[in-house]
Amino acid sequence: MDPLQELLAADHRRVFEFFVVGLQDVSEPTVDRQELLYNASVLAHYAQVSTQTSVEWPAPENLSVVFDHFVTDTALQHDSEMMEVAGTQCLLLAGFFEDQMRRRHNIRWYSDLGSGFFSQAASYERSSSKAQLLDALARHFEAWRQRHARLSRALRNQPYILPRPN
Repeated sequence: MDPLQELLAADHRRVFEFFVVGLQDVSEPTVDRQELLYNASVLAHYAQVSTQTSVEWPAPENLSVVFDHFVTDTALQHDSEMMEVAGTQCLLLAGFFEDQMRRRHNIRWYSDLGSGFFSQAASYERSSSKAQLLDALARHFEAWRQRHARLSRALRNQPYILPRPN
């Protein structure tokens, strides 16, 4: 594989590792490791999913889509998996894309909403270890949202460096 192809080739593992390192850089040393890995997996997932996919949950285009899909459709509010998806989408958009969403949406309100989604997901989750993680994410939602925003800003401020061809 030539150097440019190698540079542009990103598998799931590399994308996940990229976000683990990025979140570590913007987090306190005492941050919970499981929460950090979960948040890195959220960012890695949405970095690789289109807004138009039909295979799995698409990346949301904006917070209005999250509202329309998960708040107005009350049938989904008793489904742990759907509430977790809603929480991750609030985290992604109100956090990583905070600067873009702030123009049209109340970020604080969506932070509270995302926390509530994770709390609901935890209450309906059958696995006690997963329920504990979801509950921790609900309680620490705002802190994680702020870390996502810091990471986004840090990435936007980094210059793009490509290796020189041999």
